[in-house]
Order: sequence, then structure tokens, then C-alpha cells
Amino acid sequence: MLFNSLTFAIFLPLVFALYWGVAVRNLRLRNAFLVVASYVFYGWWDWRFLSLIILSSVIDYTVGIGLGKTDDAWRRKWLLGTSVVANLGILGVFKYLGFFAESLQGCLGALGMKASFPSLHIILPVGISFYTFQTMSYTIDVYRRKLEPTRDIAAFLAFVSFFPQLVAGPIERATNLLPQFSRTKPFCPVLAWDGVLQIAWGLFKKIVIADNCATYVNSVFSRSDPAGSAVVLAAVFFSFQIYGDFSGYSDIAIGTGKLFGFSLMTNFRVPYFSRNIAEFWRRWHISLSTWFRDYVYIPIGGSRCSLLRQVRNVFVVFLVSALWHGANWTFVVWGLIHAALFLPGILLKRNRAYLDTAAQGRLFPSVREACQIAATFGCVCIAWIFFRAQSLAQAGYLVSRVFTHSLFEIPHPEPSLVLVLVAFVFVEWTQRDARHQFDLSHLPPLPRRLAYASLATLVIVMGNFFSPAQFIYFQF
Repeated sequence: MLFNSLTFAIFLPLVFALYWGVAVRNLRLRNAFLVVASYVFYGWWDWRFLSLIILSSVIDYTVGIGLGKTDDAWRRKWLLGTSVVANLGILGVFKYLGFFAESLQGCLGALGMKASFPSLHIILPVGISFYTFQTMSYTIDVYRRKLEPTRDIAAFLAFVSFFPQLVAGPIERATNLLPQFSRTKPFCPVLAWDGVLQIAWGLFKKIVIADNCATYVNSVFSRSDPAGSAVVLAAVFFSFQIYGDFSGYSDIAIGTGKLFGFSLMTNFRVPYFSRNIAEFWRRWHISLSTWFRDYVYIPIGGSRCSLLRQVRNVFVVFLVSALWHGANWTFVVWGLIHAALFLPGILLKRNRAYLDTAAQGRLFPSVREACQIAATFGCVCIAWIFFRAQSLAQAGYLVSRVFTHSLFEIPHPEPSLVLVLVAFVFVEWTQRDARHQFDLSHLPPLPRRLAYASLATLVIVMGNFFSPAQFIYFQF
């Protein structure tokens, strides 16, 4: 079920009314209702894959109970291993089996060895990478004794399947979200209204920014001989497309969570105003980058080791992150580019610089900050070409077109889209310290209402309501 669909526009008010109207007095009934609603939400796409969510949930719930009953080190490791192998095994079969089989066949062919593996046509379940990582975080935290295992099966199933963030995050930690299913929360009109505003901003980012940018990006990436200037502009537009698409989903998810009294973690903090790549990754897909930091980077040594091992750890994390995004060599190259861009900060011990917001307390950035932001954004755009391309050959060809005389041809994007993007960047910049970019509580009533009306007008005029586009990160 898509957030930007008529189906969800009917589903959400209905679930909201039943949640607060029928299940309001009983916590277990509330959680059970959310589980059913979440399964309906996910099963609307393909009910058969509900079995995978249920299987992962049952395994990790059982493992958590087992970890709470024993202090034996060997048995605890065996239980944790069961969870990790089961979850990664499911993920590997559905997401990577075909990729590795094709890659192995290609390598053997390059060595002159004939090999033929049967073609695998496995449908990738929507959001499998998200809920797999979320449920794994529970067993790992219970194993590390950061969290007491829950015996409330309804609360645990609701934690794994909570429909606002089920298929594209944020990837919640059990330490943050699970306890919220164990508390009875009264309805808060202020929180609910803030959620509505964040949902509206997320829809704007998706159906106005992302979907309109996609039209130009798709046209350039489908051409056989695009001009170099068109490739550059398409890379910039794709940067806005994927940001509007993914952060828009996160805004809708977080806002929807607020309607039900839940606090989900922030997933984006104006990442394109970052001054280096390390800051970019502290602001982009925060739930995933912190997941890899806590469960991969730190366990293999993090930065508390020799410089050579730090470099290795950086490449390991970005390689794993790249494969998480998709079973394609284009993602691997995208990850390696970011690892290479990350290395100077490690070598110069500057990876923890810029923990504040750019131009803190000022309207305009300094010349140095502006140059740093522009350079970082440019590097990210180059990497996005590999992320968006269907193959390494296409990515290489598109990059090569930039170094031709066609770079100086004038591209012809839709003028209205350019104006909206300029306005969008202005809002993001002036609201870079806000809880979310459509939190206008600090404005007087009249400007606030004008902003609401402007957003509604743009959504109506430029939004695509009749054939809603799927969110990019559903494929991951």
C-alpha cells in the first residue's frame, strides 16, 4: 500500500478512528489491532510474504526469551547466531542468491570455465531489508544486555510490523520503539496536528519534488546519447528526486506515528547542506548509518585501532551498506566511491568535524562553508549516477558524456520545476534547525496560513494523484 495512494487515504483515517475510538482502553487490544492493521497494510501488496515477517518475528521473540533465561556464554552465542543466521539467510535467499549466482557464472566464464546455473526468478519482498535489520537489532541488544526481553507477543509483533515504518524505515531500535508499545498513551491533539503537518510536507516532497524530477531524470537515463549538460542536470535532479522520495517517506512515516502517539527517530537532517562526506552520512538515512556504526563498524574495531584497520573498517561498512541497497555492481561502486571520499577525514582525523549545523545562528554561510557544501554536494551527485544507472557500462558512458563538448549545450528542464526546487532549497535552508521543515509554529498566524495554502496549491497543481509512483526505497 503506497502512502501516496487513494487506498492509503482511506486506510489511515479508518485505522486512526478505530485505534482511538475502539481500542483506546485496553493496551493489549491496541497492540493487537496495530498488528492486524499493519499486516493488512503490508499484505495489500502481496499477502504471501506476510509469512516472512511472521517467521522473523517468531524466531527473534523466541530467541529473546531464551537469552533472558540463561547466563551461559556458549548458549547465548548459539541463540544469537540462530537469529542472525535465520534473518540474514532469509534476506540472502530473496535478495542476493540470484546476484551471486550470476556473478559467479560470469567470473567462471572469464576464466574459460563453462558454468550454467538455473535462472532464479525470486520476487523481492517489499521492505525486507528494513524489517530484517529492525528485528535483528532486538536480539543483538538483548544479547548485549541493553534491553530486557519482552514476553508480550502482541507488543513485539507490533514493534516489528508497525505499518508507518514497515517497508522503508526509519529502521527503529528496539530500545526506542518497543517500550512505547508497553505504555498507554492518551490522544494528544498538538502531537497529532504536528504529525499532519509532517505528513503534508512528506507528500509534497514525494509527489511534487521527487516525482517531477523523476520525469526529467528518466528521460536522460533512457537516451542513447544524452548531452553532457543533460547528464549533469539529471544527476542534480536525481539528487533531489531520491532525497524527496526517501526523506518524504520518512516524514510521512514519522508523522503517521505521531497520529498514534508514537515517536519515531529522525531519519534525515538536511543532508545536502553537509560540509564533508562524514557529515553527510550523519545526516542521510540516519537510522541505517547508525545501525551499521553500532552493529558492524564498532564491533570490528571502529576507530579504536591502527590506521590501516580503520581504513579497512570504513571500506567494510560501505561495502555492506552498498550491498544492503541492492544486488548490483553499480551499488558496490557507489559504496566504494563514498568510502574513498570518507578516507581523507579518517586520515586527517576530521571525520568528527562539523557536528553542528552549517552557518549556525546565521542566515548565510561563510564563503568557506558555501564552497564546502557545494563540493560535497557535487561529489554526492557524481556517486548518484552509479546508484541510478542500470549497469556499470551505462554509468561509465554517462560519466564519459560529461567530458565532451556537449557539456556546453543548454539543457531544457521544466521552468516551473526549477522554481519549485529553488523555493524548496530556501525552505530547507531556513528551516534547517527545525524538528521538521514544515514546523512553522514560530511564525505569526497569517504567514503560517499562507505557507499552508501555498503547499496545498503546489500539491494540487503539480502533484501526480492518478498514477502514484512507488517509493524508490521499496526495492530495498
